[in-house]
Amino acid sequence: MMPRVVFHKLQKLYSDMQASYDQVASELDFTCKGCPDNCCNSFFRHHTRVEWAYFWKGLLQCHSEIRLEIIRRAEAYVQQMHANPSLDRDPLIMCPVNFDGWCVLYQHRLMICRLHGVPSTHTAPGGRSRAFPGCFRCREKTENLTQVPTLDRTRFYHQLAWLEQSYVGPRIVKMDKVNLTLAEMIVHGPPFNSGLKD
Repeated sequence: MMPRVVFHKLQKLYSDMQASYDQVASELDFTCKGCPDNCCNSFFRHHTRVEWAYFWKGLLQCHSEIRLEIIRRAEAYVQQMHANPSLDRDPLIMCPVNFDGWCVLYQHRLMICRLHGVPSTHTAPGGRSRAFPGCFRCREKTENLTQVPTLDRTRFYHQLAWLEQSYVGPRIVKMDKVNLTLAEMIVHGPPFNSGLKD
């Protein structure tokens, strides 16, 4: 499948994610407005080349000065990330694309950045289910509820896996799995160059 077609489908998937997130947030009367924390310092790993490439498509559209600053920040992030390997916790470092509290590549942010916050579930192909309680502020909203509205991530994961296969093609079976922070994706450069400037 042509990269621009895959990216268009990924945009549609992101839109569906947003609609589901907004529905659960509305039912909980939950909003990030006024939160003392910033989720952009959460330690997330990402697992698809299609999202990696789509993010780089957005990065290449940035003004060169902003792009170079993001790359510089990403390099510093990766250095800090590996500075204390003996620590028994994830590092708390601000995302390199967060400027003054805001994501400068918001339209190109990856899936976990879009789904984090509200309570959610995921059922793996083998039938094993996982539950994510949401961020600390959302847990305050749900701690006294007998029934908690949740976002089911399962179909989003399935659709993203299909888009990953469509984007990478048959070579996917011989490639290592992706398990990178966004900063590492920036430092490594795009996974493939095709379709990034269309």
